Formats: sequence, structure tokens, C-alpha cells
Amino acid sequence: MGGFTDLFIKRPVLASVISLVILMLGLRSILTLNVREYPETYSSVITISTPYFGADAELVRGFITTPLEQAIATAEGIDYLESTSVQGTSTIRARLLLNYDPNAAVAQIITKINQVRNRLPPGSEDPIVTVTPGEPTAAMYIAFYSEVLERNQVTDYLNRAVRPRLETLIGVQEAPVLGGQTVAMRVWLDPKRMAAFRVTSTDVRAALEANNFIAAVGSTKGPMLSISLDAATNLHSVEEFERLVVREDNGALIRLRDVADVSLGAESYNTSVYFDGVPGVFIAVEAAPTANTLDVAASVREVFPDIQRQLPAGIRGVIVYDSTDFIRDSMREVLVSLAEALTIVTGVIYLFLGSARAALVPAVAMPLSLVGSLFLILVMGFTLNLLTLLALILAIGMVVDDGIVIVENVHRHMEEGKSRFEATLESGRELAAPIVAMNIVVVAVYAPIGFMTGLTGNLFTEFAFTVVGATLISGVVGLTLSFMLCSKLLRRETGKRGLSRRVDAGFGWVAERYGRLLHATLEQRGLVLLFGGVVLVACFFLYTAAEDELAPTEDQGFLIVQATADPNVSIDYLERWTGRVGEIIQGFDATDHSFVINGVAPGGGGVGSAYQAFAGMSMKDWDAREQSQFDIMPELQDRVNGVAGLQSAVFPPPALPGAGGGTPLQWVIGTTEETEALSDAVQRLLDRARQSGKFDFIETDLHYDRLQVQVEIDRGKAADLGIDMQQLGGDLSSLLSEGYVNYFSVRDRSYRVIPQVERVHRLRPEQLENYYLRARNGTLIPASTIVHLTQTVQPRELVRFNQLNAATLSGVPAPGVTLGEAVDFLRTAAAEILPGEYVTDWKGQSRQYVQESAELVTAFFLSVILIYLVLGAQFESFRDPAIMLVSVPMSLAGALLFMALGVVTVNIYTQVGLLTLIGSIIRHGILLVEFANEVQRREGLDRRRAMETAAAIRLRPILMTTIATLVGMIPLWFASGPGAESRFAIGFVLGAGMAIGTLFTLFVVPAYYTVIASERVGSGERG
Repeated sequence: MGGFTDLFIKRPVLASVISLVILMLGLRSILTLNVREYPETYSSVITISTPYFGADAELVRGFITTPLEQAIATAEGIDYLESTSVQGTSTIRARLLLNYDPNAAVAQIITKINQVRNRLPPGSEDPIVTVTPGEPTAAMYIAFYSEVLERNQVTDYLNRAVRPRLETLIGVQEAPVLGGQTVAMRVWLDPKRMAAFRVTSTDVRAALEANNFIAAVGSTKGPMLSISLDAATNLHSVEEFERLVVREDNGALIRLRDVADVSLGAESYNTSVYFDGVPGVFIAVEAAPTANTLDVAASVREVFPDIQRQLPAGIRGVIVYDSTDFIRDSMREVLVSLAEALTIVTGVIYLFLGSARAALVPAVAMPLSLVGSLFLILVMGFTLNLLTLLALILAIGMVVDDGIVIVENVHRHMEEGKSRFEATLESGRELAAPIVAMNIVVVAVYAPIGFMTGLTGNLFTEFAFTVVGATLISGVVGLTLSFMLCSKLLRRETGKRGLSRRVDAGFGWVAERYGRLLHATLEQRGLVLLFGGVVLVACFFLYTAAEDELAPTEDQGFLIVQATADPNVSIDYLERWTGRVGEIIQGFDATDHSFVINGVAPGGGGVGSAYQAFAGMSMKDWDAREQSQFDIMPELQDRVNGVAGLQSAVFPPPALPGAGGGTPLQWVIGTTEETEALSDAVQRLLDRARQSGKFDFIETDLHYDRLQVQVEIDRGKAADLGIDMQQLGGDLSSLLSEGYVNYFSVRDRSYRVIPQVERVHRLRPEQLENYYLRARNGTLIPASTIVHLTQTVQPRELVRFNQLNAATLSGVPAPGVTLGEAVDFLRTAAAEILPGEYVTDWKGQSRQYVQESAELVTAFFLSVILIYLVLGAQFESFRDPAIMLVSVPMSLAGALLFMALGVVTVNIYTQVGLLTLIGSIIRHGILLVEFANEVQRREGLDRRRAMETAAAIRLRPILMTTIATLVGMIPLWFASGPGAESRFAIGFVLGAGMAIGTLFTLFVVPAYYTVIASERVGSGERG
């Protein structure tokens, strides 16, 4: 290896050219790299919604949900399947495996649906298949409101002009309208007028079907001309519908206006939206699962000024929520931290070396290595994201290590009387092998991460290979440019003065006392060996004592309020209480905007029930508010708990992608038993959880509190009157179900025609008995003649998980309780309460935690084994790698101590920090062992004297590298603003581990060396 460095020391132009090529490739890569929040990771949700207007939940589950579930479950790429059956709608959600192609999954699912389509009831609609990213909120919410136009008019304009423009943008999956009222022709039937004119709902439906007919009549074709024909068989306006003849009675024409009020209304009145307390309509911009959210938001913001200018008079539009605000600010903060770390480390190097010339070598190598690594990021197909930028910050400590070691060693040889050129040649021959070894070790540390699967593997593969790339580039720069610069820039100072003299005096004082202390320590090496063993064992107990979670909760400047009312309430009731929630949110000084969406569940892709709602609290910029998200969340939870008509949970968006919607904790309990038995077991578990005090909020979706009126039919009397069940069901469906008959068109758009009894005539179940049916002889009879009503209680919704009857416990851990602690509590409680045949599973963030929490532990042990094997091959010894690895538990114990004390938790960031710590600390062990071996061979000393000599020589670069790494972590320790929690976690672990680990390494590694290492004399060895 020595000849390799000689080449570049003797050929400075070659060394310079190599570095300039690295610089140019890196700078060019900056302009080409794609920028996003995280490495490309997508977790898609395919939603299959099937309307069956008027059908109760049991009917929906039995005839629609079950056959569709059975078919869809056989499709590939599904992680889990969940379904909800409520009155009038079946909703099935298939969450795909991480990074599974959503287009391929959609194609399979549609094929499966088509195979069972003929098994669905005739009155049901075709299943609607949609794809969403499965996040709790859309990428953006845009509010439109007007004080002069009706909501259905605003909705119609958005569907015609705004939505198509947004959905044509690259990366936009869809832009659904929330809280809008899609235009429909509403035929409000009056039972009393219908009875007076002897008209039934079947008559009205038949008239609409027969006389609002869309005819495609073709064209005439003569010898010379072909003329298209258009038959005006359909209706277009309220007036035309009003004049529609329903039936003839003794020569008198009964028109639709005689038995109904016809108006241009809305398909449904079960949803609404409020923006800062003002009624409005939202457009949710849903990014495609594979799209870059930053690009999508940028595209929307680019076209939005044009959209605003083109809005009709009286309509205003504003972007209420943009999820990329947090992403952009986080990226900016990480870049600032990177710049600060480079600046601080450069300054510290100058202070340590006491010479601007000496400091210039690592000061040039650091940015060159980091910029050069960008080219490798590009070549490997990675992106510039929060994790790759964080990797560059952490790589500073490893990158600066090479430069410091090289400069210090050249400086030492010059102090011994060698010329600058000779000192550089000698240092290159001494350091080439250790530098290569240290860089190979970094590859060994991160290789297991790079080949992991799952979310952790997807997120941290780019992180791992970025650190590896920066370190390898640093090695190339060190072996080529750094040695060359030393041969040109360093000089021997005959009469040191000023800073240089004080620095040397300081290190001399430290080295002299360290030498005496090391000598005394080695006199008691038995105790030191015992101490090392105790520390190794303590690492296990410290790790298990620490609290764990998947990732630290970040202050994203946004909180979600998930609200549920009594299932029997109307939208008016819901609006009353969610309006109070909106007022509470507006009462916080930190609030920038608030919104409430009624009739929609968070993360439901626009699907929900009239008793569900969610609200959003969008906060001011981080530097414009005094309270953090963590201060506001418990206070907001306390306040919304005071809203009597709602059960509300307050929680932030997930810290990592792909968690899905809903609260942080979602535990699913499944069984083949009926829901009554499941409800009893879940209620006992829920009571135990509430009594524990570990949850700010915990609730289940299985409640038997939805009132249902059973229409009991006297089939014998109905048969006597000539009324069959199809006629009876059809009449009631037309009166109550809000199902549509057909379409009418206005300005090139088609809208539904919906007959239904006006709300005032369906306020109470008893009013059903006042509806009239036609007997066989043509007379009208009250429905009360053949039906009577009984009231029952049903579940709010019928839920299945992987085709099992299921209930979900949804919770928010109390302040100070980690997700891991909450998960462990529920597991323990379930083992005591749930019957053995019940199965459990997880959704949302808790599913990520359960699946990913142990992944990095496996990677850790693989890294240690791989490092040992690589070092063994490098040094042709099984003993030396074991000695070098002694430094690992020393540093891990330092980090784990603070984790056990609760300063930080065990999470994927701190676990990656522990892995990074291995790569950083073991470099000290490599330098100590390699130099001690060299001293044995060169000077013929025994193991103890050789290690004492090597430790004295390597003390200064070890201390310089450690302190440089520590000061490089300062921007992470004092991080604030978006993304600060994860940066602090990984920075603190690395800093604490390096500080304590270096202190222990300097004494424990030498002790183990004197016992384990081989005796080397000349070029040979003896055991």
C-alpha cells in the first residue's frame, strides 16, 4: 500500500486532477439529484366502495362485502384487508405491501371483482375502485367559499373548472371535492299529496324511467348527405320535470308537480366543510402513491394564482394546508446544520493543529468528500432527502478522521527531523493500510442496513450507502490529495509560538498524564478486564431498560382532531358540536388556520358517516409561535374533551411515511364468533386500558348503539291484497333510500335524478305507516295495513379484518408514555382477558412499530460479525479484530446509559446512531492495535510496552478526531424547528457514545491487547 501513496505524493498534478474530477462530478450531481422528503417509499391503499342505497348493514355485508372480500383477498400484494359495512355502502380497503406496484394491484383487483359481479344484488351500484397513498391527510387542502353562491353552485364550478385542471398535473392521483354538494334533480315526494292523487312511488319512478330517456337515434343517410338526428326524449330543467305526466286518472293528467316539489339540489346533504369557521367547499389534492409530494405541491402552487384569477365573482380560494411546508422547512434546517457542522469542525481543527497550513488539509478534504459523495448518490439512483442529508452530517466525523490522522502523523515525523517530503512518504506507508481498514469497516457496518427489507430498509438504505459513499470518497481523497497537500503545505516550526505553542503544550500535558494513568491502569489490568466484561453485560440491561418507539414525534405544525358523535345523530347535530371544536382551535394563539370536515373520517379517502368528522389545526411558522405542538396537544385534548356531544382524539400526523390514517395506536381483535361476543370481550379490554392511565384517548369502533327500525311484514295479508315483496321493497326504497333513477344533462354534464320523501315526512319511524301502497285492485292502502315497526339496536358499523369479524381499539398514548409501552400494555392485558381463539393484529403507526422495531437489532449483530470477519481478513488474524471490537461496548454503554435514563428513546434514529457509533469508535481501536503491532515488529518490544508506546503516539489524533466529531454534533444537539427531534436523537446518541466510548477505549483496549494480542518479533509472530 505504501507504493500507492508514493505515486500521488510524487505526482501532485495527478492527485489534483483526481480531486478536481471528484469535485466536478459532485457539483454537477447537485443540479441533477431529485429532492424529496424521504427515499422513495410508497404504501398504497386501494378502496372499493359499493353503494347499495337503502340497504341495512347486515344486508350490505352479506350480499356485497362478503363476496367481494373473498374475491379480492386472492389478489397478490395485499398486506391486509379491512372492510366496513354500513347502511347503504360497502367499503373495502386493501392496504398493499410496501412499494408494491399499485397499478398492478388495481388490475388484479378489478379482475377479481368482475369474477363475482354477477353475484351482487341487482339494486346495487357497480363497485368503484380508487387508489390513494394511504396517508391520514391529503398532500394539500384548498378551501373555496362564497357569501353569494349556494354550495351546490360552488361545487359545480369546482368540478367543471378547478378539479380537472388540478388532476392533469403530473403526480396528482385525484382531487376530490370534500364537503361539496354535487348538483342533482331532487324530486321531493309528499305522501299526503300522493295519496290524494292516488300515486305511489313506483308510479313516479316508472314515469321518470319512461319519460326521461336518453335516445341515441343515429342519422339519416342519403345519396349525397348524412345528417345526425337528435331526439329530445330526455329532460333538462326543473320546469320540464315538473310538467312530467305521472299517470292519468279518469282523463285527468297528474303531473309530477302535483305530488312532489322539484328543485335543483344536491345528491347528498350528509357532508359539510368549515374553513376558519366559514362554510366552504374543499378540494383535497391527493398525490399518487409513487409521486414526489414536493413536486406535486410545487405544481399546484404554480397554477393556483391562475385558478384564483379565474374564479367567478363571489368565490374565493385559499390553500389551507400544505404538507410540504414541514418538508421544505426540515430540509432547510438540515442544510443549515450541515453548514454549521462543517464550519465548526474546520474551526476546531485549526485550534487543535495550531497552524492554518495544517488545518487546510482536512478543511479541503471534508467538503470535497461530501460533494463527491453526491455523485455516488446519483449513480446509485438515490435522492437528496432528509436522511441522505443527515447521513452527510454524520459522515463529517469519519471524513475528518482521515485528514486529522494524516496531518498529525506527518507532523510527528517532521518533529523527528525528517524533511516534509520524507515525512509524508513515511506516513503514507504507515497509514495506507489502517485508512483502508477503517473505510472497509464503515462498509461492513452499514452493509446489513443496505440490504434490509421493510420500511426500515427502504428508509435507511440510502442513508447507509450515503455514509459509505462519503467515507470511501474520503479514503480516496486522503490517499491521494491529503498526502500530496501535506508534502507541499506543512513545514517544520523551529521556534513555535502563539497558538501552535499553546496547543502543543496542552496536548503534551494531557499525553504525559495519560501515559502515567495508562501505566497504572495496566498494573491493575485484571480489574480493567473485569470492568470491560461488566460493561458488555450492562449494555443488554441498559437497552432493555430504555423506552422504545418507532420514531420520535416531530413538531410538524399540524394537529388532527378525530371526532365521533352518537351514530343516530343528523348532520345538523354534528355541525353544532364540531363548530365548537373549530372555535376551540381558533382560540389558540399558535393557530394559523383551522378546518372541520363533517361526514368524513381522516384517512378515509372521503369515506365516512354522518356522525364522523375530523378537524385540522394548521399552526403558524415555528419561529412565529411560542408554544410547540407538544405543548398544545394535551391542552387541546383537554378542551375538546369538554365538548359534550363528541368523543374526540387529538394526534399529530405520523413521523414516518406509510403509516396510514387514524390514531397512533390501532389494535385489531378478530374472531369467527358473532359481534355480540366480540363486543363483550373488547369492552372488558377497553375498561382495563382506560383504568391504566396510559392513554389520553382510547376507544373502540364496536358499539351496539345504532337504532334500527325493523319493518315487520304481514306476508299473508300482503298476498291477499296482491302486494308482493318486490313491490313493497321498491316502494319503500324509492321513498327513503336516496337512490337515483337516471340522469339529466345541463351544459354537457350529466347529473342524477333522485326521488325521495321530503325530510319533514321522514323525521320519525312512525311516519312510515302513513305511506301508501297500491293493492291488486288498484286501490291505495296505508302501509300500516300490512307492516308494523319494531325497534332494535345494531352496531354502528360491521367491521372485518382479513375476513374475520373485528373490532379496533384506537388510542393516543398519554404524555410521557411511548408507543412501545402502550403496545406492551395491551398485549399483556389481552393475554389475561381475551379468549384463546381470538387473534390480534395492528394497523397504522403501531403496525409499523411492531414490524420494524426489531429489524435494526438484527442488523446490529450482523454488522459486528461482518466487521470481525473483514478485519480478520485485513489483518490476517482472529485475535486483533476481537481486541479492536472491545471499543464497541465501551461506546454503546455510554449512549445506552442516557437512553435508559430517558433522555432519548430507542427508535430507528437512535438505533442507526448506535450503528454509526460502531463505525466511528472502532477506528480508534484499529489505530491503537495496528500501531502497537508495528511497534512490536519494528522495535522488538513486548505487548505492554508496545501498546503504551502506540497509545502515546495515537492519543493526539484520537482526541482530535473525537472532539471534532463531538463539535460536529453540536448543531444536532441544539436543533430546533421542524425535524429537530430526530436530529437531536441521533446526534445525542453519537455524541454521548463517542465521548464516553473514547474515554473507556483509551484504557480498556490496551488492557485487552496485553492479554489477547500475539507477540510479534520482527516480521514473525509467536502466540
